[in-house]
Amino acid sequence: MPFITTTDGAHIFYKDWGSKNAQPIVFHHGWPLSADDWDPQLMFFLHEGYRVIAHDRRGHGRSSQTDGGNEMDTYAADVKQLVTQLDLKHAIHVGHSTGGGEVAHYVARADPDRVDRAVLLDAVPPVMVKKESNPGGTPIEVFDGYRAALAANRAQLYLDIPTGPFYNFNRNGVAPIEGLIRNWWRQGMMGSVKAGYECIKAFSETDFTEDLKSIEVPVLVIHSEDDQIVPYADSAPLAVQLLKNGRLKTYKDLPHGCHSTHPDLINADILAFARNQDVGLKREEAPALIAEPIPVA
Repeated sequence: MPFITTTDGAHIFYKDWGSKNAQPIVFHHGWPLSADDWDPQLMFFLHEGYRVIAHDRRGHGRSSQTDGGNEMDTYAADVKQLVTQLDLKHAIHVGHSTGGGEVAHYVARADPDRVDRAVLLDAVPPVMVKKESNPGGTPIEVFDGYRAALAANRAQLYLDIPTGPFYNFNRNGVAPIEGLIRNWWRQGMMGSVKAGYECIKAFSETDFTEDLKSIEVPVLVIHSEDDQIVPYADSAPLAVQLLKNGRLKTYKDLPHGCHSTHPDLINADILAFARNQDVGLKREEAPALIAEPIPVA
């Protein structure tokens, strides 16, 4: 399996598929998952002629379960080392949830010729936690509850999240898709319990305001009003206001994990943006959420 070794000795697993002459798209996964969460996007954009790269964040998936470094500065530094070692130029960086924070933190610090544009998908910026400067944020007690549940029995927590709010399977009329739930659990359990615990602070308390203000490249922000993990009102509209060249694409009723439940919609949005076509600045009525499990042939 391919790995890079960071300056502090961590081994970061990555996938790198497609022509090395093609424009690269780098995918950044959410908590507590892995590069595997991007399977539908990796296959789609590979077939569209892009070079696709996805890595397991340190402490996640197949990467090293380090004692330290489970915070945004190190996450972004790891990405910079990955990009440098693979010599990626003019890349598109796509981040979901925590990965969106990682993208914002990295792109704000990237060498100019390394990044062409970025996509923040149901992402955590500007900042999630409620505080004096962010009165509409999520109370710290919510994140404390996640930490307590993870430390006590992460295997159960990692079933409860995908069975319920992550994919909106707790909504009336939405039948759970067993494969998505099992795959979420599998990815989460591959990682380190310590990294999962510490990453909660990283995604909830890191303030990305200055990152967003400093980003010069075009950024597409995609978010759903029915996101139960990262509340829409405290994320996407505020992020777009801070960006110099931001575009907002709002969906009404997609779940937080919409790239898995509705890859056709999300892939089309990212592809149009990658090709510099018109996307964003409108609110979409998405097709009804999946009400029946996808049949297996």
